[in-house]
Amino acid sequence: MEIRVINAAQVRHLLPMAGCIDAMEEALKALARGEAENPLRSMVWLPDKRGLLVSMPSVMGEAMGIKVISVMPENHGTAYDSHMGAVLLFETKHGQPLALIDASEITAIRTAAVSGVATRLLAREDASDLAILGTGVQADSHLEAMLAVRKVRQVRVWSRSAVHRETFAARAAERYRVTVTPVVSAQEAVQHADIICTTTSSNEPVLYGEWLSAGAHLNVVGASVPTAREVDSDAMRKASLFVDRRESTLNEAGDFLIPKREGLIGDDHIRAELGDILLGNHAGRTAPEEITLFKSLGLAVEDLASAQYIYQQALEQGIGTAVDFGATRTI
Repeated sequence: MEIRVINAAQVRHLLPMAGCIDAMEEALKALARGEAENPLRSMVWLPDKRGLLVSMPSVMGEAMGIKVISVMPENHGTAYDSHMGAVLLFETKHGQPLALIDASEITAIRTAAVSGVATRLLAREDASDLAILGTGVQADSHLEAMLAVRKVRQVRVWSRSAVHRETFAARAAERYRVTVTPVVSAQEAVQHADIICTTTSSNEPVLYGEWLSAGAHLNVVGASVPTAREVDSDAMRKASLFVDRRESTLNEAGDFLIPKREGLIGDDHIRAELGDILLGNHAGRTAPEEITLFKSLGLAVEDLASAQYIYQQALEQGIGTAVDFGATRTI
C-alpha cells in the first residue's frame, strides 16, 4: 500500500481560496443534514499551559480523517506557526490511509474560507470597509478570503506591534493590490468598518461593543477555548450570533461562554449554524442595520473536506510523494 505525503507548499498550490470556500459550503451543508460525524475535539495541555495537543476526528461520506496539531500561542511573531501538525485521510471501505497532509496550511486556508462563507451569507452586499485585528497567518488568509467574497476597497490592520502591522500592511498591499493602512489602535481599525475579522492570540477582549457600527459583520476567529475571548460581553450581546457548530460553541467558545456565565445571554442567543442558512432553514441577516457575528471554532469536518479536495487534486496533478506504508495480507 502507498500513502501520499503532501507538504505545506503543495497544500497552498492544491487548495485555492475560492475552491476551499465552495468545499466548506458543501461540508457545512452535509453536517447540517446529518451526513457527517464531528465529535468535539480532544485537547491535552502541556503542564505549564504554554500550549496543547489537539486531535479532531471526522467521518463524511466515503472518507474519514483526523487532524492532530500542536497549538502554541507563543509562536506568534516567530519562525514557527502557532498551529503545526498533520491531517491523516482514510477511505472507509477498508480503512486504508490515503494521505498525510500538512495541517498548518489546511488550518490557515480552511479557517479563513469558512469565514468567507459566513461573510458571503451575513455581511451586507455593499460591505467594502474591512478591519483586521492581528497580523499573523490568519490575518493574511482572512484578507484573501474577504477579497474573494466582497468588493473590499479599503483595509485597516491593527497589531500591538508597530513593526508587525506596518510589515503586514506593506506585504498585503503588494500581494492583493488593495489599500491596507496600519493603525495604532484596535478602536481606530474597527470604527466605521463593515467587516471585522479578529485573528489574534489574545485571551482578553481586543474589540468592544461600543466601537461597532450598525450593520457591521464580525468574524471572531482567534480564541477556541472556554477561558479565552477576543470580543467583550457587550459586543456579543449586541450581535446576532451565528456559529459553525452549536455543540462546539456551547462547550468551547469563551467569546460566548463568558457573557453566558455573566448572565447576559443564554443558549438561545445562537441564531443558527451556517449550515442552516445554506440549506435555507434560517434567513441569516434580517436588516441592514443588524450587527452579525460569526464565531469560528474550526471543525474536523472542515479539515476532512479540505483533505479530500487536496488529495483528489494531488492525484490529478501528480503532486505529492508516494510512500510505501502498511502491508497487504496474502489470503
